[in-house]
Amino acid sequence: MANIKPFKALRPQPGIAKQLASLPYDVLNSAEARKEAQGNPYTFLHITKSEIDLSDKIDIHSPEVYEQARHSLNNFMLRDLLFKEVKDCYYIYQLIMNGRAQTGLVCVSSVDDYENDVIKKHEFTRPEKELDRITHIQTTGAQTGNVFLAYRNNAKVDAIIDNWKATKNTAYDFTADDGIQHTIWIVNDNVTISEITRLFAAEVPYTYIADGHHRAASAAKVRQALGLKAAPEADYFLTTLFPSNQLYIMDYNRVVKDLNGLSVADFLAALEKSFEVTPKGKQTFHTNTLHTIGLYVEGNWYSLKAKEGTYTNDPIGVLDVSVLQEQILDPILGIKDQRTDKRIDFVGGIRGLEALEERVNSGEMACAFSLYPVTIDQLFTIADSGNVMPPKSTWFEPKLRDGLITNMIG
Repeated sequence: MANIKPFKALRPQPGIAKQLASLPYDVLNSAEARKEAQGNPYTFLHITKSEIDLSDKIDIHSPEVYEQARHSLNNFMLRDLLFKEVKDCYYIYQLIMNGRAQTGLVCVSSVDDYENDVIKKHEFTRPEKELDRITHIQTTGAQTGNVFLAYRNNAKVDAIIDNWKATKNTAYDFTADDGIQHTIWIVNDNVTISEITRLFAAEVPYTYIADGHHRAASAAKVRQALGLKAAPEADYFLTTLFPSNQLYIMDYNRVVKDLNGLSVADFLAALEKSFEVTPKGKQTFHTNTLHTIGLYVEGNWYSLKAKEGTYTNDPIGVLDVSVLQEQILDPILGIKDQRTDKRIDFVGGIRGLEALEERVNSGEMACAFSLYPVTIDQLFTIADSGNVMPPKSTWFEPKLRDGLITNMIG
């Protein structure tokens, strides 16, 4: 059963919450972060993307970058831009995007649960990305990145959260520049806190990592590295838990640099072995059916409908990301491992299919593939089976903002 706890969050003064809250560190590159932070001395990017305050020539994984993050965090606390809660609390975090709301519970989750598979995973992690977060946590003493967990919805938990939202004042409530509304309530009543903790321990057998595999793995490895020196806070890591019936998974699309030596005509001919290839012309083609993949090449869209026998019904084989790998990327384009091959890149669905067209039209990429999104039930099934998805299979929106709630472990 899920072992969660309230905690003393490090959080911003209400008057600067909108300016301080930043996009997650891993959805922006350094150049984008510099642009985002321009003219804003309060943005949390000074801590999560601290290279923006150093030379643009610096290696973003150099010790100076992590020391700059520590310096900026300490400076924010000394200036009282960020302050620490006086008692252990839960936090309710609601996001509204395009009129659609989802509400999560911010808490700390057990590292033991992560290691014992009470917290289920569906992706492999990459050592270099883990090392980045491990070093950031160790240097700053802070878990700044929130791990997005899902659970099968529980009516009793829903009732507590809905009642608190309806009867209590908000701590933060603002609409970010991207149009997403962020609202946070503080659950500071001891009876309510105890009941939430009890419900998860008694009635929620598993939670599932939706977004944040590297952040979760890094928290576990930080505790392991600290050993006997670990403070009790290191036994837990920062998470926000969302009920499954409120989550929205978007498509996670691909762009490829070249056609592996093939002409467009030969490439399309090769595809006909496994797909019904239908030209769609210049108009953007939005796939809305499982096993129908969109292809954009040389300014035109094509519908690729997978033929019978090109996919299986097992939890992994049924996914279109698997069909793409097994029928196109590997046998035709020669991409064996999407995690390591430099010829492929990934584009989250929030950027729209126009972003795929732009990268092909610019000449940077030769072709693009749009995919039907994975469902939350598929994610649960795969995680429960002990399998992992192909890389970059899910893109969750809206994103939690960094900086609104941080967990200090040192």
